[in-house]
Amino acid sequence: MSSGEAQTRRPAELALTLGVFVAVVAALLPLLRVVSSGGWVPGAIALAALVLTAGYLARWFRLPALAASILEAAVWIVVVTLVFLRDTALLGVIPTPETLHAAPQLLRGAFDQIQQGAAPLAATPELSFLIVGALGLLAIMIDHVVITARMPLLAAVGLIAISLVPSIAVPGALNVVAFVLLAGAILFLLRVEVRAREAPKDARVRTRAAAHGVTATAVGIGAIAVVVALVAAPLLPAPQRAGGGLGTGASIDPSLQLGDDLRRPSDTEVLRVRTNSGTAPYLRVATLSSFDGVVWQPDRAPTLPLSTAQSLGPIAVDPGVTVNPYTTDIQVENLVTSWLPVSFPAVEVTGLDGDWAAMPANRTVVGRSGTSQGQSYQVQTQVPRPTLEQIRARSADGRGPNVSPESLALPAELPAIIAQTARDVTAGATTDYDRLHELQTWFRSSAFRYSLSAPVQDGFDGSGADAVASFLQVRSGYCVHFASAFALMARTLGMPARIVVGYLPGSSTGQNVDGQAVYVVQSGQLHAWPEVYFDGIGWVPFEPTNSLGVPTNFVSDSITGGTPGEAARQTTAPTSSPAPTSSLDPTANDPTANDPAVAGGAGGGGLVPVGTVLLGILLALAVPAVVRAVLRRRLLLAARHGDAAAAWRAVQDEAIDLGIPVPASESPRMFAARLAAERGVDAAAMGALVRAIERASYAPGHRRDPAHGDETADAAASVCAHLRASTGAAARLLATLAPRSLVVRPGSVYAGSVPPPHAR
Repeated sequence: MSSGEAQTRRPAELALTLGVFVAVVAALLPLLRVVSSGGWVPGAIALAALVLTAGYLARWFRLPALAASILEAAVWIVVVTLVFLRDTALLGVIPTPETLHAAPQLLRGAFDQIQQGAAPLAATPELSFLIVGALGLLAIMIDHVVITARMPLLAAVGLIAISLVPSIAVPGALNVVAFVLLAGAILFLLRVEVRAREAPKDARVRTRAAAHGVTATAVGIGAIAVVVALVAAPLLPAPQRAGGGLGTGASIDPSLQLGDDLRRPSDTEVLRVRTNSGTAPYLRVATLSSFDGVVWQPDRAPTLPLSTAQSLGPIAVDPGVTVNPYTTDIQVENLVTSWLPVSFPAVEVTGLDGDWAAMPANRTVVGRSGTSQGQSYQVQTQVPRPTLEQIRARSADGRGPNVSPESLALPAELPAIIAQTARDVTAGATTDYDRLHELQTWFRSSAFRYSLSAPVQDGFDGSGADAVASFLQVRSGYCVHFASAFALMARTLGMPARIVVGYLPGSSTGQNVDGQAVYVVQSGQLHAWPEVYFDGIGWVPFEPTNSLGVPTNFVSDSITGGTPGEAARQTTAPTSSPAPTSSLDPTANDPTANDPAVAGGAGGGGLVPVGTVLLGILLALAVPAVVRAVLRRRLLLAARHGDAAAAWRAVQDEAIDLGIPVPASESPRMFAARLAAERGVDAAAMGALVRAIERASYAPGHRRDPAHGDETADAAASVCAHLRASTGAAARLLATLAPRSLVVRPGSVYAGSVPPPHAR
């Protein structure tokens, strides 16, 4: 490179380096949505600045591109070691075997925090190590792609994708500062690169059309970024934030239109529970009896101030039915709702701050002012424990005092499959309890499958009558479908039924307070289950959701030796699974939720997910080939319109894909002669291309020559075909699946070199 060209390139490289720095920082800012601010922010910015400065200085002294990348990597190692691993390093900066052992441990800690935590994550040393180190590596890669490989468009795509990850993980409002910085930096990089390529007045072709094409691409990228940021992001679920006190918390929609709750981006600790019952209880927030055929609505029964003695009061059961009293202490960590989670059946709730009311009909508690966030309260319950014989002897005919007409009502146009299936499944049962038990057993059998994806795929993602009918045919869904189907089928059998929205029993923390185990309840454990009213006993919950919780069962008198108090219903805590998981966050239970084959709403069973995975892999592998085919077609089309540079670039890109060197040191005639000698390409076609590129390079009036367009395009296509024919099958396959020309520019250091003529 001449001194004049160096003087031209150095300002451009400085501008590109500054543009890369701004773009990398802009891609970093969205992380503040998912990670609490801390030392990682200035640390990441400083590391990016240091590695980019090292790369710029290496290029200033005209070091090879590989040397610049090595120098940047060395700076990255020294800084990361000094900041995070200096206690294991020699002189605090030179990594040792102990350093290599400690780094993976930090990464494991960071990954565990990401998988188990909730946004915003605490800025721990492990997470800071991951973010700072990753951003430094990103800066090195973007610097290489933009300045060395001269491909700012590819860098722009990568930066936009990275900046969108936090928005996908925890959607929220647009970060205007980050968006403006990133968009401006990308447009700046594209423009500087165009001007840098237009500046040298040598034999290379620099057409104004190429500049216009890059500008159009820049505008397109900016438009896509605007659409994604302003349109797509608001359509994603609202973010959930961890924390307690008066901060923002998770919320509950008790109407069974629970799209936001079903698609929570993160799992948040919402409650801490301890009880003297021996097992963690289910916690309810609302009951739903009114059903119009489309939507279940929360009950709006009369309420009484919680402070009055008549608000809840003791339960009433038939003589001989054992009632066990329990005490449950609940601490709200991160839940903002006017519906208070309580164990059932509550007879007294104490310790609340604010104005709260009780709904005696369903023994739930609602807030008149304030929310549940930060509350700490105690719930007294009286749980009926009938024997199997006692519950079989009771009727569920809807004549109880706490039975509302809504709990028996059915919509006018109920799909016939619901009632018919209920009759078929319960045909052999002789008591109301046995009929319900048969339904529960049928839903929990292998005939059904728990899945979030199947309802979306088959178009019945809801709780309406039509959705239930589809669910009974597909036999795959989540808790809303199981609970809705069970409740409607029970009503077709003449039994009062309703749906409860609440939380599954929490998972043990291993801690004990006053001799009681402490359980933690996550936002992902939101759940729905049905209840049926039995005369003389009250509302009895059932658990039809397949693979979740523990089904309702009662112990026979013959097993307990005639001691009713020993007969215990076993649905208040899981015994078959130590840690119950979410039902309204189906990704926690759905065995297909983490399967790439069904992610995003596709579902299936058996071999379908495997086939979908394979199809996805094949499609991903085909992306580079498709992109390359589109670019090749565009180049040949431009050549047919008289663009000799496009025809020449088509041949160069084909050579790069096939592993043929395309060095900057060769003139077009030398390159053509080598291809003819080594690859046997058609000399006439190659000559036509050489004449076209020389006319465009040295004759300003012939930069576009439509008169020779067809000839030039045909010559380029012929040369490309000859090059492929002269290459082995393995090399052709590799060139198709992984075309190097997408990331390697002709004349760059990675485009290869050839020995001088006397050395060949």
